[in-house]
Amino acid sequence: MAGSRWTTQVTLMPFWAGLLVFFATATSTPQVPLLMWSTESLSPVASPAGHITSIDQFSAYISSALGSGPHTVLLFLQNKLSRDDFTVYGGVFGNKQDSAFQNLEVCFYSHLIGLILSFWTGSSAVLALLQEKLGASSVLTDAETLSHLSIDTFISNLLLINLPYCTGLEKSCKEVLHHNDEIIGKVLSIMKAKNVPYTAVYTGLQPSRVIAESTLSNSPMGRSLLQTAAPSVKPPIVFNNDSGTPCILLWAQNLNVSFKDTEWTDLNSQTPSLTGSMCNGSFSLLVLNYENGTSLSFSLSRRFYPVSARDWFTLDSVQLQFNGSVATYIGSRNIYAPAEYSFHCQSVSSFRDPLLVPNDTDITLKDWKLNFVDFQIQGFTLTNGTNFSYASDCAGFFTPGIWMGLLTSLLMLLIFVYGLHMIMHLNTMDRFDDPKGPSISVPQSE
Repeated sequence: MAGSRWTTQVTLMPFWAGLLVFFATATSTPQVPLLMWSTESLSPVASPAGHITSIDQFSAYISSALGSGPHTVLLFLQNKLSRDDFTVYGGVFGNKQDSAFQNLEVCFYSHLIGLILSFWTGSSAVLALLQEKLGASSVLTDAETLSHLSIDTFISNLLLINLPYCTGLEKSCKEVLHHNDEIIGKVLSIMKAKNVPYTAVYTGLQPSRVIAESTLSNSPMGRSLLQTAAPSVKPPIVFNNDSGTPCILLWAQNLNVSFKDTEWTDLNSQTPSLTGSMCNGSFSLLVLNYENGTSLSFSLSRRFYPVSARDWFTLDSVQLQFNGSVATYIGSRNIYAPAEYSFHCQSVSSFRDPLLVPNDTDITLKDWKLNFVDFQIQGFTLTNGTNFSYASDCAGFFTPGIWMGLLTSLLMLLIFVYGLHMIMHLNTMDRFDDPKGPSISVPQSE
């Protein structure tokens, strides 16, 4: 029966994966991790990951886990211990050779019966609690002393093994933790050789690293990695008819105007009034009046075209007024869309690939420039309220690059077909004499 206690059992939750789950969900309160395993049966932990176990909760669990009867408990009490010691010096990324807790890992993988991983705010009470539950005083020991110690399994035993922590003077933290891990391995090997069932607890007196609560109090929790705030988008300009129903929509990222090669002015940064605007079933006029005296007017009309058998709307003109001068730009040739659609274009300008053509003879007014960025307008059939309908974009389906590629491919295909045709119609001579005619004779006397 004693040999059955040492039957190899593999845990369903790998050691380091379990540590990472609990560490990732822990809070910033000063905490000390507590690891507990046994060669006998232990009840599973009911508390969720990241839960800070109080002394009362741990006391209730110890009572149910140990139950009645004699028990031998090994308490590995380190001066300091924190969750970062496992994540920094443990082989959590698969590099087991570089881990400072190799014996601890082997222990959990080989004969783990139960596992507790909790966070304590006062782990110094663990020793007193175990003495109370076992009804026995602690015996301070080490690996050398334990090998010569006779353990009576008919009474409860509490064996205390103190472990140091790094001070930064002689050895690094990794070397100290690796040495402590070797001590744990020796003690467990001695217990196995003595064939004594045990319950082991590994914890610390105080945390080795404390994260201030204030540093995380105002930090966003949850999935905030690479999260950026969504940029604010201004709503479109809406003009309602007499019944209060939207009939004209306009939106643009920038409404840039320039007077006689001066700096660009973005009118979209100001809030205009819509005095003078009107709309009906065949004509719409949107007037934007700004505080600096500038006025923009968009004139749209709707017509039926028999060729396409449907209604289309066009932006007939854009009128710019400033200081009593008026400049008009014609857009009906380039800005159009089906009546139930909206029109959209990334750039609507009057000087570079112009969609707005100046219609003024005054030379001074020709120096005025318009440049609308990410421009969208709809003046008829607003069935979506304040939302634009499907947009007819100004970008053509066949760009100059596409046409050049198609024509080049077609030319190469014609050359290939012509060459293939010529090769297929090549005829080779298969005879050099006509058998039905007289044979060729060559006189030998001459």
